[in-house]
Amino acid sequence: MDVSQRVVIIGAGIVGTNIADELISRGWSNITVVEQGPLSMPGGSTSHAPGLVFQINPSKTMSAFAQYTVEKLLSLECFNQVGGLEVAETPERLEELKRKHGYGASWGIKSHLLSADECCQIYPLLSKEVVRGGLFIPTDGLALAAAAVQKLIERTSKAGVRYIEKTPVTGIQQDSGRVTGVLTKNRGAIPADLVISCGGLWGVELGAMIDLPIPLQPMEHQYVKTTAIPTRKGVNPPNWASLPILRHQDRDLYYREHGDQMGIGFYGHRPMPVVAASLGETPEHVSDDNMPSRCAFTPKDFEPAWKLSRDLLPALRETEVATGFNGIMSFTPDGGPLIGTAPNLDGFFVAEAVWVTHSAGVARAVAQLLTTGRSELDIADCDLSRFEQVQLSPAYVKETCQQGFVEVYDIIHPLQPRDSPRALRTSPFYARQRELGAFFLEAGGWERPQWYEANSKLLAAVPDKWKPVPRDSWSAQFYSPIAAAEAWKTRTAAALFDLTSIRHLEVSGPGAASLLQALTTNDISSTPVGRVTFTLLLDLKGGIISDIFVTRLSQDTFQLAVNGPLDFKYFSQEAKKQTKKSPERWTQVRDITGGTCCLGLWGHLAKEVMAPVTLDDVSEASLPFSHAKKIHISGIPATITRLSFVGEPGWEICTSADNGLRLWDALMQSGQKHGLIAAGRSAFEALRLETGFRSFGADMSSEYNPFEAGVNYVIDPSKTGYVGCEAIKKLSQTQPQKRLRCLTIDDGRSVVLGKEPVYVDGKVGGYVTSAAFGYTVGKPIAHTYLPASVHDGDSVEIEYFGRRIKATVTPEPLFGLSKRQTANAARETSRRPMITSRL
Repeated sequence: MDVSQRVVIIGAGIVGTNIADELISRGWSNITVVEQGPLSMPGGSTSHAPGLVFQINPSKTMSAFAQYTVEKLLSLECFNQVGGLEVAETPERLEELKRKHGYGASWGIKSHLLSADECCQIYPLLSKEVVRGGLFIPTDGLALAAAAVQKLIERTSKAGVRYIEKTPVTGIQQDSGRVTGVLTKNRGAIPADLVISCGGLWGVELGAMIDLPIPLQPMEHQYVKTTAIPTRKGVNPPNWASLPILRHQDRDLYYREHGDQMGIGFYGHRPMPVVAASLGETPEHVSDDNMPSRCAFTPKDFEPAWKLSRDLLPALRETEVATGFNGIMSFTPDGGPLIGTAPNLDGFFVAEAVWVTHSAGVARAVAQLLTTGRSELDIADCDLSRFEQVQLSPAYVKETCQQGFVEVYDIIHPLQPRDSPRALRTSPFYARQRELGAFFLEAGGWERPQWYEANSKLLAAVPDKWKPVPRDSWSAQFYSPIAAAEAWKTRTAAALFDLTSIRHLEVSGPGAASLLQALTTNDISSTPVGRVTFTLLLDLKGGIISDIFVTRLSQDTFQLAVNGPLDFKYFSQEAKKQTKKSPERWTQVRDITGGTCCLGLWGHLAKEVMAPVTLDDVSEASLPFSHAKKIHISGIPATITRLSFVGEPGWEICTSADNGLRLWDALMQSGQKHGLIAAGRSAFEALRLETGFRSFGADMSSEYNPFEAGVNYVIDPSKTGYVGCEAIKKLSQTQPQKRLRCLTIDDGRSVVLGKEPVYVDGKVGGYVTSAAFGYTVGKPIAHTYLPASVHDGDSVEIEYFGRRIKATVTPEPLFGLSKRQTANAARETSRRPMITSRL
């Protein structure tokens, strides 16, 4: 974007002031920050934040945000780097800390696993009777958030940023779908080309000004200070700390020193949601005891925390609760921040639900997006538009955010679904799947079968070489050995997979081909009707922002299989730009997912299953690989595509949702004599890894380019002018420093789940991006990015819950495609990645 644009930032908390600072450092000059409270203490969540910064997070991006926040606050002299200690009271938590230690190694954050005695040496106030062990992160500590805001205001003001305090925002001016200014209660209109919403707990109200749902729920959270601890008197200056910040997550508690007092935060009380609009206006004079983000303390809710705290820290038995309050914090349905452009108003940008821990990191990402069009970090999981429409309803946001508050310190398995709300989106096959005893997991509101209990009877017939191995207690969760039987039947007969949750878009109009040609890496404009093209979407630096399948239905109509809401937003916004620039090339983008359903029929007997139910020619001669065709199946109009996502021949079959149940019944009835079964996602994940398919969001993201991910074959070398083309030209002239590699686990039984560090010659060389047990090959499989110097056959180690597991770098694919396919199809498919996040 043009750095001379008029920028108005709403909110002078830790996020808004950091964004102003990051933009100034990148050459932006015309910046105004509007704050409804006094600048000396704005009164939002920053003003009362306890400031604990624990950097290790299951998300690589969130950890990186925290790392940069520590770096920046240290440069401002607003960070007390006392270290962070997490202690375990239960055996389960002790194991969880080992897993977290692995995250730290994966993300480049040093940490140390400690015994109970070592924990007590670092933190003498701990009770040895409670603590079993812990994890210490030396670079963690306390953010002095309020002080940092004042320093940032001072620094940016000198650089030309204009701050307006005690000025509530009442509206957003717009014209022709674009921001033109910000309306205020007492200062009139402030012209703007770009508005950045950093209102924190008021984010919902700011979004409502432009009819933009902000999936954020403010929640009350208890925090107290004790009276002076006798043994800590004189140890620290007032409000300072020398002991590490402390988390006792088994009991939903955290601690920090305030001089000789102890601060205690508690997540174990009942959820207390807040409507920000009910808080009233921020007072003219804000103080610790008079700010909108601090609600009245509810002592009854704190009683369990006080007892537990005295058990963990016996020195507190000589103290009392001196003061307490219920501070308001922002939660989202998945716990992540909200970053990105508003899909309905150009020039309106959101940076909400950001905690102090991640504040500077988020601000840097926002500044990079606005300046260069991309963040150095993959922030897809933080994008404002990542949620499905059903997940934006106030009821859904309120329920899931309350659940998130309750679970904030819980041990959550990577596959663990929420208990409620469920069955928000189901395929037409849902009733039949339940009859077959499907075990469902949930994503994007969709119920997705993981395996079918009806197939348990097949386990007795599974040959020895296909039998599943025993799993440890962690990898055995949300898993069934039935997946082995389903993989076996897919390889030896045929299986039906529900692909309905794949998002389908229809792109049509006289500008459809030119739009797709401009955004994708493969040739689209010259492809014939009926051709399916696998292609990538890139950013300007050549990072992968999605991979999609494009089917040409007619001269000006295309059907796209994409990854999710972000792809829909991207195509919609680019179509709008193209239509505005060249009205004769108007293009319409529609999400047709809800009106369709889809099945994958794969296996070497798939053609025998299909033969009795259609009179159309679906042979390879009539329907070659990567081609689509309209046919009738038992009288049902359908579009079938010859694609194989599990390394076996077959088709992806799509029809309208109203015909879905008939389609399922017709295929299942036809397939009974051929051993056809319904198979779930667990088997699918194993099969796709065996055949070398990549998973977008895990194996591929904007942080990796096609040469590193091994998907550069879908870049047409003769094509020019697409987004990322110049970057690809430069990248093609150099050797990648890292490559996505396949690992097989040497012991044949240790199943990892993802994000575990991978060691090369004793040093961390990468981390597991995706993993599964390969039933066909009889070994666990993992994908990971490793230095280009690593070769096939090299030995590496994966750290799993504190122990090292030997693995071998293995060439792909591990399983060759069916010999029944042509050599050309096999060659093409063996390299074709599959986006499992669609399923």
